[in-house]
Amino acid sequence: MNDPLGDMLTRIRNAQMRGKSTVRTPASKVRAWVLDVLASEGYIRGYERIKDGAFPELEISLKYFEGQPVIRELQRVSKPGRRVYMSVKDIPSVRQGLGVSIVSTSKGVMSDHSARSENVGGEVLCTIF
Repeated sequence: MNDPLGDMLTRIRNAQMRGKSTVRTPASKVRAWVLDVLASEGYIRGYERIKDGAFPELEISLKYFEGQPVIRELQRVSKPGRRVYMSVKDIPSVRQGLGVSIVSTSKGVMSDHSARSENVGGEVLCTIF
């Protein structure tokens, strides 16, 4: 697998299209950090680390509102073939502030408005609306 974060985002997208309540993905620190941001912004109910077999997994509880997924759009911005770094001034606002960009900074993985308040830029991992 070349892009583990992209794989997790695709699993979330596919599970929501099928109306699943939970989805599992292999565990990693970066995935957990991104899920922390998604949970704090209210896009997922939460997640927990599961150790069933030889490899640990993350079980993500998806969130729905009136039968529709809370996450309408989930896009990977920085990819393994083309990394996208931005200064604090250039971090994009998603849908005029209704969505969130997840940014990997020197102070950790955080949302775009947290990065602006901390005055740090970094790699834009993905956007959510």
